[in-house]
Amino acid sequence: MLMLSKTDLDPPSFILNGVPGLEDIHVWISLPFCSMYAVAVVGNCGLLYLVCYEDALHKPMYYFLAMLSLTDLVMCSSTIPKALCIFWFHLKEISFVECLVQMFFIHTFTGMESGVLMLMALDRYVAICYPLCYSTILINPVIAKAGLSTFLRGVLLITPFTFLTKRLPYCRGNVIPHTYCDHMSVAKLSCGNIKVNAIYGLMVALLIGGFDILCITISYTMILRAVVSLSSAEARQKAFSTCTAHICAIVFSYSPAFFSFFSHRFGSHTIPPSCHIIMANIYLLLPPTMNPVVYGVKTKQIRDCVIRILSSPKDTKSHSI
Repeated sequence: MLMLSKTDLDPPSFILNGVPGLEDIHVWISLPFCSMYAVAVVGNCGLLYLVCYEDALHKPMYYFLAMLSLTDLVMCSSTIPKALCIFWFHLKEISFVECLVQMFFIHTFTGMESGVLMLMALDRYVAICYPLCYSTILINPVIAKAGLSTFLRGVLLITPFTFLTKRLPYCRGNVIPHTYCDHMSVAKLSCGNIKVNAIYGLMVALLIGGFDILCITISYTMILRAVVSLSSAEARQKAFSTCTAHICAIVFSYSPAFFSFFSHRFGSHTIPPSCHIIMANIYLLLPPTMNPVVYGVKTKQIRDCVIRILSSPKDTKSHSI
């Protein structure tokens, strides 16, 4: 009998099939995707510019916001350009190595997104519960170390995904019913044992998502206690208003994630695959799109900086006349 080596069972490329069942309307699906991606790129690049060049935003809260913007840019740029190529030009092929690289970036930076949201919750906790020590606790080296630790956590926990996926033999075709290379979507094409992949994937989700959600919950429990104890209603409103944008960012990030997580496990037979794929894309696209909008609307310092930048050319022109 002819024995096949592991190399023979590694496909040279995969075919990303887009949104299964909705191939005829891929162009229409691409329109909101493209619009949201454009808003995400412009909005997050704008926030990064403001935090870098505006002295008024050189504060811990905005440094964490810059981390979130950079994470959002990488996260959505890892998937949406390829998805648009599938929708518009039917460029569905992706090499095995490119698939592993895309998988690494997607899972690393979704973990990074969760970690930065957790750091921002801790930032709000220190700002509200220990306002006098805020500037001495969250100094620049501490912020840099916190951001680097969050990034390294994602890299160290996600890197095994690529090795666990690469070791598998693939003999069930090479068509992935998705717009990007998700870990389990690729692993399910294997004819080998993917039990280790599934267990490790669940463990990483608990280590990253579970830990971050726990820290966010504890932080906001302490914040709520501190705010309620304030004597003035105006002071309570002012203190809690500083958390509004961050709470919106948490909702935009975790709501699609929870839907995808629970629908895959409890609604896989009742929810069509196309809905799963669209929600998986929204999970990676909604936070990058909405975060700069929410922070631009809800944060006075950012609004003031934007207004000053937009009005400065007019002022310069009027003075020259």
